[in-house]
Amino acid sequence: MRGGAYSRRLSRGRPPLLDFRQILFYIGLLLTGLAVAMTVPALVEAAAGGRGWIAFVLGAGISVFVGGGLMLATRRESGRLTLRGAFLLTVASWVATAAFGALPFWFSGLGLSYTDAFFESISGITSTGATILKSVDGAPPGILVWRAMTNWIGGLTFVVVSSSVLPMLNIGGMQIFRAEGIDTPERLLPRAAEIVSATGGLYVIATALTAAALWAAGMPRFDAVIHAMTAVSTGGFSTRDAQIEAFAGGWIPWIIAAAMIFGSLPFVLYVEALRGRWRRLLLDAQVHGFFGILAVFAAAAFFWLWLGRDERFGAALENAIFDVSSFLSCTGFVKGDIRQWGGFALTLLFLLMFVGGCAGSTACGIKIFRFQIAYQVFRAQTAKLVQPNGIFVPHYNRQPVTDDVASAVMGFFFLFAFTFAGLALGLAAFGVDLVSALSGAAAILGNAGAAFGPLIGPTGNYSSLPDGAKWLCSFGMLIGRLEVFTVFVLFWSGFWRT
Repeated sequence: MRGGAYSRRLSRGRPPLLDFRQILFYIGLLLTGLAVAMTVPALVEAAAGGRGWIAFVLGAGISVFVGGGLMLATRRESGRLTLRGAFLLTVASWVATAAFGALPFWFSGLGLSYTDAFFESISGITSTGATILKSVDGAPPGILVWRAMTNWIGGLTFVVVSSSVLPMLNIGGMQIFRAEGIDTPERLLPRAAEIVSATGGLYVIATALTAAALWAAGMPRFDAVIHAMTAVSTGGFSTRDAQIEAFAGGWIPWIIAAAMIFGSLPFVLYVEALRGRWRRLLLDAQVHGFFGILAVFAAAAFFWLWLGRDERFGAALENAIFDVSSFLSCTGFVKGDIRQWGGFALTLLFLLMFVGGCAGSTACGIKIFRFQIAYQVFRAQTAKLVQPNGIFVPHYNRQPVTDDVASAVMGFFFLFAFTFAGLALGLAAFGVDLVSALSGAAAILGNAGAAFGPLIGPTGNYSSLPDGAKWLCSFGMLIGRLEVFTVFVLFWSGFWRT
């Protein structure tokens, strides 16, 4: 919108439907912060004595140049953030972070095309954990740190977005988690800043404690820090091709499983617990549902491995709890080649990729609360069939579920299934085999990363996919992370009408 039109609209008391200048300002601020973050892996590379720091300096320089330019060009504009602006800002900020976060990968000596670099970057920022690196073992330490940082930053960012932005936008039933004080779009950004300050410290402490525990359990210090960042953020990037199997076992798998479970629970409830309101965490329906699903699926996997596959009791218990925690949280860590577990266990893990963790956590997937609401709606509809004259209201967390929440949840299930089918068909069109296409689509949309096929599987990665399939997967990761509706609404013509 031209400046004159913008001013005339403001003078009439009507703000523009889309304030692009304000959106560009916040994107510029984000890119400037991203440039500052790139100095950390640059220092790591410099300390290691390599020349990999040049890639991060170049990436930081371009990011701060573009980000600073956007901020300077739009700093005097103070229009309000509208509902449409919130949608566009959410998607644009993720895309911009991935696009500029890809620069260090592209400039590194790994020989990656920009397509590969963007795939690795968006996989990190969406906490998917899918990689195109053919050998992580040989990657420079700065690259490993940057991969972990994209996981960690993406996880914290999503906690903020899912606790403030998505409930305000009424995405897929998320409005039931609308925080107090967010009643207008103008309150989104201030409230988001409040959530960052409340959860950021807890996020840092959890990461530090996990790193210390892994180091004490025998994991090298560098690897301990990296895995702590990617476990708490449920991102799934590792420093080794063999992932957790590369380390001496002991308590390491249990510590990582605990970190993944911690990241899958609502961070806002952690903050409430620290403020003395711990009963909210203990009585929350999502928390109960998460641990119930974890217990049932872990028990099923354990008995299958112990009795059906003749694994040792301790090994079967460890593998079951670790891998079920990983796939339920959509982290994507695996212990060994899980394809050797057999069809039953693989089916369990495949289903878990769709479930995901709790709303307001770092976990991805459909989310526990949507299954709970769908079940309550099913119960109410079934009771209505038996007693047509009765009044049956579904409840969630001891509160009635309104019609708009129920319809939003059902709409989310439909669009999620439609998107999964589209991704699977798209991968198959690029020549991917059936198992890889189906499990890859689930892993991408659920942001789990790990798939089960011969092409995309526990012992392989996404490097062999053609460039078109990599861009399709990148789009799928964005859709899955931002709860489907947030992205697809931008493709609705009515969104852009003024």
